[in-house]
Order: sequence, then C-alpha cells, then structure tokens
Amino acid sequence: MPRPRLSGKQRALLLEIVSQPTAPFREHRVAAVATRTLEEARVPFFEDPAGNIVVGVPSRPAYARLVREKSREPVRFFMAHMDHPGFHGLSWIAADRLKVKWHGASPVARLIGAPVWIAAVDGNEVGGRIAAVKPARSGRGIDTAEISVDSEPFPRRDAKTAFGGFRFKSPVWTIGNRVYARAADDLIGVFTLVWTAIDVFSPRKRSSPPFVGLLTRAEEVGFIGAIAHFERGWLARAGRPIVCVSLETSRALPGAEIGRGPVVRLGDRQTVFNPGETAVLSTVAEKTLGKNHQRRIMDAGTCEAAAALAFGFSAVGISVPLGNYHNQSIEGGPDSRGPGGPAPEFVDLRDVAGELALCAALLKPGLPWADPWRALRNRLRKRFAACRPLLDG
Repeated sequence: MPRPRLSGKQRALLLEIVSQPTAPFREHRVAAVATRTLEEARVPFFEDPAGNIVVGVPSRPAYARLVREKSREPVRFFMAHMDHPGFHGLSWIAADRLKVKWHGASPVARLIGAPVWIAAVDGNEVGGRIAAVKPARSGRGIDTAEISVDSEPFPRRDAKTAFGGFRFKSPVWTIGNRVYARAADDLIGVFTLVWTAIDVFSPRKRSSPPFVGLLTRAEEVGFIGAIAHFERGWLARAGRPIVCVSLETSRALPGAEIGRGPVVRLGDRQTVFNPGETAVLSTVAEKTLGKNHQRRIMDAGTCEAAAALAFGFSAVGISVPLGNYHNQSIEGGPDSRGPGGPAPEFVDLRDVAGELALCAALLKPGLPWADPWRALRNRLRKRFAACRPLLDG
C-alpha cells in the first residue's frame, strides 16, 4: 500500500502555520492564519466566547442544529490546540532585561544563554537570551526567567503584552522528510484540522459529513480552551452521537516512532480512550494505511481526549510522533543545545500525510459506530461453530 504524500499546497500551508509565534493565551497569530485560510476556502466557522475557533458551522444556532439533529451518524468532533509552551512578559527590570513567566513544560538544562524569540501583540519579533532562571516546583520546567534582549526592546509599557519561546536558526525548516520547528506541538494538529475542513467543504462534494472542528486555546496549561467550550453546555442536548477526535503531536516512544506513520492513540497518561470508537478508528486505519500506521497508549503526556471523556463524551485520538517534545533535546539533532537542553521539535511529513488520510477516511458514512464489535463477534462465532463438536464431545 503506497504511503500518502502531501501536495505542494498542503505543504505550504503546514509550513505557514508552523512558522507562527504562539504561547498559551497568545494564539492570535495561529488563529489569524487558520481563519484566513478557512475564509479563502469558504469553510464556515465562528469564534466561541473563549476565543476557540469552531470550524464547520457559521454560528452558534447552526452548531446547535447540527448536533441536535436526530441521526445515528455521529458528529466527528475534531480537536487541536493552537498554543505551545512559552512565556509571557511580566516587567522590564532594565531597558534590555525582561522578566517573564513560563506557561507549560520546558527543558530544565542548558538554559542560561539559550536564545529566545520575543513577540509583541502586533507580531513583531526580537531576539534575546535567557540570563537567569527560577525552576518550577515540579522540576519539569521553568517558573520565571529573566531575558537579556539582544536588539531594540519593546516599549516598557508593553512588557505584559510580550510573549515568546525558544529560538532556533529558523522558525521552521525541512531536511528530507523531516520538519524542524520551534513549535510543532500542536500546530501540526491545527494544520490537519484546517485541511480536513477544506476537504470536507470542497465545492466538488455534493454534501458535507457531520463534521465540527475545534481549534482550542491554552491546552498546554490544562486544556483551558476545551474546558471553557464544554462548560458552555452547547453539546449537552445532542440528538446524535458525538465522537471527539483529538489530533495531537505527541512525544515519540517505542512503538510510536517518527516516520512509521500516524498513531492510533489508545490512551494517554490520564486514561484509556473509548474502546468501541477506538476499534472503529483502528479498523479504518488498517484499511486506509495498512502497515503505515501505529497503535499505542501515548502515556508521555495527556491530551484533549481526556478532557472530552471527563465531560461525558466519547473520545479517540490520533497522534503524529514528535521528536524533542516540548523543545527538550531528547532525540537531539540540528540546533540542539545538548542533552536535556533546548532543541527544535520535529516530525515526519509522511506521518502528517497519513494523519490527513486517516481523518478523511474517518468521515466516511456508514462506519460501524453503533456496533463496533460486529466483525469481531462474527469471527468469534465462526470459531465457536468450528469447535462446537469438540465442546459437545
């Protein structure tokens, strides 16, 4: 079975999205590219009160109509987050020294002197380096830091609007099939969701499947955008099943290796996912990708599927294996500062193409959502019938 490949247009959009500056609660540049792309493709969307982007419906009333429609065909509710671990400015200690608060995980070694980028709300970026660090109590990242600004600093009044993260030789670059970036998690998922929506609403298609996408904010600090959306209760009176599909860029692990295909995520560090719906996803992956997909509990972190489960929804997960998770030099490679220090994240373009193909296949009508175990049950019954004489004897 040949492996899917990204087209030129798909690759260009992926690189544009991944090049955007982002941090928890500072996702506006990613959202701007996503919404501009959706508008150009005439894909409906709207913004919820928390700033999440709801894709596939033009308004809250249209959203309600779709989920309350009586049908056995479930709404596929794709989720991806627009943020990546990073910092917010707190105050100017001196004209060229900015104190910052870190949000999300980070490397904990080789930090002093590490290059960072700093962006203003308008998107202008300057460079800097970490001059001092206070570790988080958990020991898994940075609490606060002081940044020595390399170039002309922002006006002092703009300290709290500044945000940033680790800087490498470029925001994004490619080597062969690999994409290296300051932030792949979860901008790869954002790309996948946006392109899936473009495909769903393609003019060549006579009708659209029951699809909703949710581009969320502040996932890296505890699924804040997803929680805000679920808490509004907009999905509470659904007249049809809802299957949440988490699209993540997750740390590579044994059995979930970079370049060997997207991963049917059986669970995360918090919990396993719905077995019936995961069985459907796994069957679709086998038919669509054959050996070019993987299956594993991705327990190096948690994802929005766990949040969906906590709010009473069925949930499954698809992951693209990620190198140097949260900019920690686990796998090393170009522009790494050494073991445990800052390093660019990276993914394989073939894994991303496989995820796109899997999302498209998951939207096909007539999948066995209502009875996911029918095929297995039939095989078991045939086995039982063959052995019945021995049992009776």
